[in-house]
Amino acid sequence: MNRSIIKSTSRYVPDRHVTNHELSELMDTSDEWIRQRTGIEARYWVNAGDDLGTSDLALEASTIALERAGWAPTDLDLIVFATMTSDVYVPGSGVILQHKLGAEKVPALDIRQQCTGFLHGLELCDAYIKSGKARKILLVGAETQSRFLELNTQNRDTAVIFADGAGAVCIEAEETDEETGILASVFHADGQYADVLRVGVPARKSGPVMNAEVQAKQEYLPYMDGKAVFKLAVTRLPTVARELLEKAGMQLEDIDMVVPHQANLRINEAFRERMNLPEDRIFNNIQRYGNTTGATIPIALDELMEKGMLKSGDNVMFIGLGAGLTWGGVIYRLP
Repeated sequence: MNRSIIKSTSRYVPDRHVTNHELSELMDTSDEWIRQRTGIEARYWVNAGDDLGTSDLALEASTIALERAGWAPTDLDLIVFATMTSDVYVPGSGVILQHKLGAEKVPALDIRQQCTGFLHGLELCDAYIKSGKARKILLVGAETQSRFLELNTQNRDTAVIFADGAGAVCIEAEETDEETGILASVFHADGQYADVLRVGVPARKSGPVMNAEVQAKQEYLPYMDGKAVFKLAVTRLPTVARELLEKAGMQLEDIDMVVPHQANLRINEAFRERMNLPEDRIFNNIQRYGNTTGATIPIALDELMEKGMLKSGDNVMFIGLGAGLTWGGVIYRLP
């Protein structure tokens, strides 16, 4: 049976390191206020004057991942790109990354599932590999969210959270009867909560997309009902984690590490407490990176691998909830 094996990981962030103190000089906030509400201490943004897009950050991460896997771009059967901040509205960043890599004619697919985009990408890659349609896949999560942030007190709830960065994994088919690689995945969606976390440039209204009403209401900026997102996350993440364990035929004690989407440290701590999970079996790095949306999980996975915190045979649960509302997770066993 074909199993989906992660051959390599990587991460890349731009060189602009933005502390909470720096943001406190731009809006009515403070290091203490940000840490108490989000757990974030700093984040990385692209420089305002740099001509960099999401595909540029993805290119850096992808190049590292390919080198570590020992693959050339032309070895790929598929590129899957998870992002909500595509370089341009159309086309998606997948084909732009493909061209920059020199992966001539390799199919490229974009996933617009925001916070769960990389998780959906894992499930999609697993389906491609198990069906025999692909053997070598590059899966990338990348964002340049700082371009969408207005740095003032009115928008501080989002301005202090979102960040830029990219993470990538190379996934390869391995013929084996061993229970290894991606073992289980579960996903859900509920569109009744579509308005609690959104960026709106509504095409359903009359007139041009960027009309006077949209500009006056600043609908082109991110909006988040933080309290609603928190309540939904702390109830639905434990439920889907238990679904995942049941599907994989596991107990929580079988999971060596949980890697949650890095939306808010308070959400992840509440999840840990509700699951009675020891502190050393959940990994958080939002303190250093902020919320990089589609990139949070691959960045975290690369850090875990770099620090030697995962070993052969370990079971890892990736889990997340975000805009849509979408939520779900994947259980992966290291070969």
